[in-house]
Amino acid sequence: MAVAGGLIVLILFIISVLAPWISPFDPEAIDLANQLAPPSGNHPFGTDQLGRDVLSRMIYGAGISLKVGFVATGIAIAIGTVLGALAGYYGRWVDAVVMRFVDIMLCFPTFFLILAVIAFLEPSIWNIMIVIGLTGWMGVARLVRADFISLKERDFVKAARVIGAGDLRIIFVHILPNAMASVIVTATLGVAGAILTESALSFLGIGVQPPTPSWGNILTAGKDNIDIAWWLSLYPGLAILITVLGYNLLGEGIRDELDPRLRR
Repeated sequence: MAVAGGLIVLILFIISVLAPWISPFDPEAIDLANQLAPPSGNHPFGTDQLGRDVLSRMIYGAGISLKVGFVATGIAIAIGTVLGALAGYYGRWVDAVVMRFVDIMLCFPTFFLILAVIAFLEPSIWNIMIVIGLTGWMGVARLVRADFISLKERDFVKAARVIGAGDLRIIFVHILPNAMASVIVTATLGVAGAILTESALSFLGIGVQPPTPSWGNILTAGKDNIDIAWWLSLYPGLAILITVLGYNLLGEGIRDELDPRLRR
């Protein structure tokens, strides 16, 4: 399953990179003569309400989804790793302050918090990536904190202190590399969550704005024409399903490989 997930992720990455060359049409080209045309040889995935080729829009939408997933998850991992490392290493009042802030953030429903923030900002792909990243770091912080609490008492950390290594060197050079296994797994699973969140925001009309293609805003067109254009809902829905499944399978496989307790 992990290999299958890795293949799905690799194929999506290749599609997003090669989008300008493999896309059969311009994803933003309007052709009113072909409005809501069903799947055919010329348009394998049909067309939308403006006559735009759905396959081309989905190919370009793959790049948007992957960009949001990687950047948003990168922001969340960076914030969560730093705060979790400081809380776990220093403990006492630093740990108390950081973890109470984490608890406060966890009290807010994440998706509704994102909606509230986006409502005050101009909807754009960069705002979405930043907001998703700033609201998704709490789990990473708790995970890294737990690893640091365990690792800071190991002999190699005591040896580093004896030879005069400073706190920052011990945190980022000696302890953090030993805690990266769980961070990598969390990052892989976090990409899937970020892609789902972006699709939901675009579906609600406050995510990636048309005419920029996104799987979420293609689904919005499908909702408006569900009785006469089933392909607008089926194909982007399957794309989101397969993408999230691929990242989840890959994350589970990495976790099984890196955690010796799960090996058989």
